Amino acid sequence: MLSGRRIVLGVTGGVAAYKAAYLARRLMEAGAQVRVIMTRSAGNFIGPQTFAAITGTQPITDFFGSPEVSPHTDLAAWADAVVIAPATAATLSRIAAGLAEDPLVATVLATTAPIVAAPAMHTEMWEHPATQRNVESLRSDGVRIVGPVVGALAGGDEGTGRMAEPEEILAAIGTSFPADLGGWDVLVSAGGTREAIDPVRFLGNRSSGKMGNAIAIEAAGRGAKVTLVTATEPPDHHGVDIVRVESADDMAEAVWSRAGSATAAILAAAIADFRPTQPKVRKLKRAEGVPEIDLEPTPDILAGVAAMDPRPLLVGFAAETGSLDDAIDKAKHKGVDLLVANDVARAGSGFSVDTNQVTLITPDGATDPWPLMTKDAVAARLWDRIVTLRSEGRGT
Repeated sequence: MLSGRRIVLGVTGGVAAYKAAYLARRLMEAGAQVRVIMTRSAGNFIGPQTFAAITGTQPITDFFGSPEVSPHTDLAAWADAVVIAPATAATLSRIAAGLAEDPLVATVLATTAPIVAAPAMHTEMWEHPATQRNVESLRSDGVRIVGPVVGALAGGDEGTGRMAEPEEILAAIGTSFPADLGGWDVLVSAGGTREAIDPVRFLGNRSSGKMGNAIAIEAAGRGAKVTLVTATEPPDHHGVDIVRVESADDMAEAVWSRAGSATAAILAAAIADFRPTQPKVRKLKRAEGVPEIDLEPTPDILAGVAAMDPRPLLVGFAAETGSLDDAIDKAKHKGVDLLVANDVARAGSGFSVDTNQVTLITPDGATDPWPLMTKDAVAARLWDRIVTLRSEGRGT
């Protein structure tokens, strides 16, 4: 559930801050990406370099000490979840009141991701009416409160107020993500196909498969059973079944044989449009001169799925250069429920990069341009849209 997830870990000023280092380690071991925000007081209990060594990134400690122009909004958009451990009474009160005086609270206020808080404080502070009001306010706002538990506290005291153990917090994080794809059977295609010219050479394209991989990982994290048919390097994710292919024919066979039972098919692969009619059985030699290579069309995999009855909710992709007019025409005539188009010649939106700038196109030709964002963020937002389409009865 945590593999590939982006977790912001907020560490505040309490003795239990040392446990946050173990929590960060456990998150990394579970396959999550972790960024840490430390309050000023947290630095009195544990050093930022500890978290830098564990996560591979330097913690954010103030608004102005990082290379990012706006670290809190960047992290808020990046995060799949924000976990605050330990969460002191002071930090809980600031979040409840909306006082964005530090990067941690500002990030919490700016994100739409699930928030998990693990309080840690003395018993009297936990039981104080002000703290209880703040906790109830946070719960009503959707914050998941984990603990505190009974145990040894600072100064030799004992009682309710000890931070929940990292394993319990880890479990709470894992169950905080949307499970709106539970029961869905999802088919995703990714990567660029290779059409053999001879045993050494092929016709292909520059697709890295990163967009399809992100779509598959997001679906698995939201509870779907996911099959990824890919012609490139797949993700290492326990929730994604991998089917490796090479050519357009391979891709067509793998997709068509599975699409009929799928709830949704997101065909993000970049299929070669043409292939050599007669691939050579031995390597072409330079000394033999420039060869003549006759080409023929490859199968139209998207059209094949669209023609199925019944068929899954169908999302196609179109990589264009410049105008999106052809993509709009494709959305109107291909029988898709949604088309995702992008200009691969635009900076940050091409192949092999971690970002994408896409435009969603509906069958009536209406367009919805999205800003440049990471491919992970595109995948999450795309699944939100697909869930809405499914609720409207799209697909059969």
